[in-house]
Amino acid sequence: MNTPSSILSAIPRRLHLQPDHPIAITRQLIESRFPGFSYHNEHFPVVTVEQNFDSLGFPADHIGRSRTDTYYLNRETVLRTHTSAHQADTFRANQSAGWLISADVYRRDAIDRSHYPVFHQMEGARTWDRSSLEGGKSLAQTIWDDVAKIPSHDIKVEDPNPTIHSERNPLQESHSAEEIEAIAAHLKRSLEDVVVAIFSAARTAATAAAVDAGGTASEEKPLKVRWVEAYFPFTTPSWELEVEWQGDWLEVLGCGIVKQDLLNNSGVPNRLGWAFGMGLERIAMLLYSIPDIRLFWSTDPRFLTQFDASRPIQRFVPFSKYPACVKDVSFWLPTSSSAAGGHGQNASATTTFGTQGFHENDVMELAREVCGDVVEDVRLVDEFVHPKTGRKSMCYRTNYRALDRTLTNQEMNALHHEFRQQLVQRLGVELR
Repeated sequence: MNTPSSILSAIPRRLHLQPDHPIAITRQLIESRFPGFSYHNEHFPVVTVEQNFDSLGFPADHIGRSRTDTYYLNRETVLRTHTSAHQADTFRANQSAGWLISADVYRRDAIDRSHYPVFHQMEGARTWDRSSLEGGKSLAQTIWDDVAKIPSHDIKVEDPNPTIHSERNPLQESHSAEEIEAIAAHLKRSLEDVVVAIFSAARTAATAAAVDAGGTASEEKPLKVRWVEAYFPFTTPSWELEVEWQGDWLEVLGCGIVKQDLLNNSGVPNRLGWAFGMGLERIAMLLYSIPDIRLFWSTDPRFLTQFDASRPIQRFVPFSKYPACVKDVSFWLPTSSSAAGGHGQNASATTTFGTQGFHENDVMELAREVCGDVVEDVRLVDEFVHPKTGRKSMCYRTNYRALDRTLTNQEMNALHHEFRQQLVQRLGVELR
């Protein structure tokens, strides 16, 4: 058990189901691009290790299984780290050819404006049944007919790599190249349609905000997207979709052809198809120009009343930004610990984080646990190894900033002192 009460308290919030919440509105926008799909938005977040990892083919030594990355309730039960934890069960139920799952997911992660230990994902899949083809058509032709039904677009798409590559993106033994070319085309066209809807809404909101501020709408550059080869344990071939946005390439989602073993083990060996996953917070932050992921969890009416599912997407109007309060902490790692991110043994740190040794995510978790959501970000700013003793020193900078008030130096000194003491007691470090 390494799940603190602060994380457990987030389970009832279910932001993706709250009316007029930006996460829920984003979910509904994406769902609207998949007519005929079934929606599954009520799954409880406690799942088994088998559901979260084994059913998807995660190897036994995968870093995602580590207690430094995943919240365990006991040895065999976790808070799901992705919506894919429900993929095998949904395939097994075999209730519809296409489906979407949206849910809250939990990961021990960094602290900054775009990362939070609880966030929301959407998982989608579309499969076809080889045993129920109509009109004597081949599976590939059936899928190409479905591709023709997807709305067309005029965006520029970069897709320079072949669908199948023997080393980087191999074909599965039970699939034919003709089938996979058709499925890949259906997958890519479907997700390009989603991207067009999302970024068109974002641009419309940005234009409206500029006009409301007394300016003029800037000339829009053509939207550009690109497909990049990727690797995921449960799909092959696999890709990521990136969009050029405000001068940078932004990763939007990951996807691929579902591994046939997953479908076979789910009792639907005649089916094959595609799956994708995307983070709803990233899309919502882009749609509404929300600068800090902590805002999604705010109950402040100044935030919540800005959103309405019945209106077009509108840019978030920030309320006053309160000043930051910055504090540093420097410490020596225990002599038996490995470097940051490692898994060396540390006999002195045997409480919540066990005896795996120092890991940066433990620092992040303690900051959240002790200081709550007034922590805006925590980052490593300095490290060195003593030339004589070989001991490693690390310095982390914590940026404290509340979303609703000005923090006093006195209260932050007390909070930071408690954070420092917990680093000693629970991680076995030596303060400098």
